[in-house]
Amino acid sequence: MRKYLPFYRRNIALAIPIIFSQLGQIIVQQVDIMMVGYLGTTELAASAFANSVFMIGLIIIIGFTMGLTPLVGHQISKSKYQNLSTILSNAYVINIIFAIIISIALLLISFLFVYMGQEPEIIKLSRNYYYALVISVLPLTIFLTNKQFAEGLGDTKNAMYVTIISNVINIGLNYILIFGYLGAPKLGLLGAGIATLISRIFMMIAFILIYRYNTIFKEYFIAIRLQLINRMCLKKIFSLGTPISMQLLLEVSAFAISSIMAGWLGTIALAAHQIALGLATISFMIVGGIGSATTIRVAHQNGANDTKQMIMASKASIHIVLTFMGLAAISFIAMRHFLPTIYTNDKKVIELTSMLLIIVGIFQLFDGLQVIMLSILRGLGDVKHAMIYALIAYIFINIPLGYFLGFILNMGLPGIWTAIIIGLASAGIMFYYRFRKILKKT
Repeated sequence: MRKYLPFYRRNIALAIPIIFSQLGQIIVQQVDIMMVGYLGTTELAASAFANSVFMIGLIIIIGFTMGLTPLVGHQISKSKYQNLSTILSNAYVINIIFAIIISIALLLISFLFVYMGQEPEIIKLSRNYYYALVISVLPLTIFLTNKQFAEGLGDTKNAMYVTIISNVINIGLNYILIFGYLGAPKLGLLGAGIATLISRIFMMIAFILIYRYNTIFKEYFIAIRLQLINRMCLKKIFSLGTPISMQLLLEVSAFAISSIMAGWLGTIALAAHQIALGLATISFMIVGGIGSATTIRVAHQNGANDTKQMIMASKASIHIVLTFMGLAAISFIAMRHFLPTIYTNDKKVIELTSMLLIIVGIFQLFDGLQVIMLSILRGLGDVKHAMIYALIAYIFINIPLGYFLGFILNMGLPGIWTAIIIGLASAGIMFYYRFRKILKKT
């Protein structure tokens, strides 16, 4: 294992700022959920429902922008710096158009809320909060475009700084707008949505200023021209971003549909499901940060045609992720009675969530495996197969099995979560064998 030590250090050093940035994205939602939870169980369930639906569109956007990182990484490795302004120009155009399309689609989905089997009060409370989240898609997309371009260059710290500050803004505004402090009206769940929107507008503006004045990005940013927009570059961005986006969409759709099915079991079940899912997402975002760092390292080594270094960097990240997720599993199970109390004081919700956290602990290793193997494949530019494997694991296995276990066998919420474990395990195994197949060809 000693030979991996330099790779552990490099991968972790690159990953730490990304982890803080990734956590920042989910902390915005978790802070909303925690604060809203003290308004009541119905408000907590309403935020859970709105976030579950909105997350589908958000993940599509995140996935689409993620195609920039390996594309920029390959150009850096080949010293083709002159192409980077062209990539950034085209990325702005296609990502902004995509964000507008997704925002319109999310607004149209809101008219289908009444057909999703939720209680009327939950639908009523969730709408305005949901609309505020939808408006935040465009500024968040511009931030993510800058973030992924920066990470492709190997700069991961600026996104971390912006995200940390935006979270402080979000928490402060939540406190003021949800509960009506400092003379502000008590807006409840809507206040959480407005706070999130303002914090995401800040993220966009802050990164634009960084690009304008920071020496790392300035030369690429000021060289942006409409004349640089061309079909070939747009096609490259689209061909990398679309499969990543669709893969993430399939995974998140499985979780979103699981949340909708949890809602069929009642308000208590939906609230417990959201808390368990929120806690699981924290560990997911940490390994997602390690995964993003791995994508950068693999893209750079692959672009330089250094297969040996690429394999060592990949294996080092696998070791790190599986070790961390093993510790996370132990933590979730050991603290299962305490963690739900952070979100709510409803005893029924706490009891059900405590039971779910045992299952959450079990699936940590499977979730870690699928995240890191997928990140390696992205660094290699092998994204189309991952999309197909995700379709099999999350749509053909996870969702039908969740319904079968949860409702046909009457296992309820534990049945839905058992199906999630099996879906994640299936994806991780398929991604691993795809990586092995690629290595045999090198």
